[in-house]
Amino acid sequence: MICESITMYNTDIPNRAELPTTRQLIRSTLIAAVAALVLLFTVVLPSEYGVDPTGVGRMLGLTEMGEIKTRLAEEAEADAAATQAAHSAPVTAAALEPVPAQTAVPAPTPTAAASTPATPSLGSTEWRDEITFVLTPGQGTEIKLRMNQGDKALYSWTVQGGVVNFDTHGDAIGRSISYEKGRGVPADEGELVAAFTGNHGWFWRNRGEADVTVVLRTGGVYSDIKRVK
Repeated sequence: MICESITMYNTDIPNRAELPTTRQLIRSTLIAAVAALVLLFTVVLPSEYGVDPTGVGRMLGLTEMGEIKTRLAEEAEADAAATQAAHSAPVTAAALEPVPAQTAVPAPTPTAAASTPATPSLGSTEWRDEITFVLTPGQGTEIKLRMNQGDKALYSWTVQGGVVNFDTHGDAIGRSISYEKGRGVPADEGELVAAFTGNHGWFWRNRGEADVTVVLRTGGVYSDIKRVK
C-alpha cells in the first residue's frame, strides 16, 4: 500500500537538458520586444495618433484614421476651453469694444435674396444692427447684446464660404447660461430672451480650412451691441 501511494504522487521532473537556457530566454524576450515595437510603429501610432514613421500605416489606411481622431480631439478640447472661458468670465464694460461703424454692410441685392434672413416680427419692420466679420481657420469671436431680464431680441446670422461652431449664451457677474450650441452650422435665426440682466449673445469658431464671412443681423429690445475682444 505504501509503495502504491508513492507511485501515485510521483511526477516526472524535467532534467536540465530539457529546460530553456538563459540564451534561449533572452532570445525569446528580444523577439517579443521587436514584435511589440513593430506593432507600435506600424499599427498603434498611425491608427491612434496619426504618426507614421515607417509609412506602413498610410499604406494600410491607418494613418488617416489616427489623423481624424487627433483632429477631433483637438477640436473638442478647443471648443470646451472656449465655452468655459466664455461662461466663467463675466464681461465688463472695459472688456467690450464698440463695433466699428464700417463693419455694417449694405442690404443684400435682390440677386442674393435666397440667403437674406427674414425680417423681424416683434413689432419691428427692419433690423437695428448688421455686423459682418471674417473668421480665419481656427479663429473665434464673440458678440454680445446688453439686455435686461425678459428683454427679447431677434437675430439672424449666416456664414458665407463654409460653416462654424457656435454657442449662444449669456453672462453677468456670478451668473451664466447656455441657450444653444451647434457644430458645422451654416446659419441660424430666432428669438433670444434674456434670462437675467447682463450680456447675451454668440460665440463662433471657424473649424474649417478656409476663411469664412459671418453676417449677423439683430433687432428687438437691447441697449447696445458689442464685440468682445
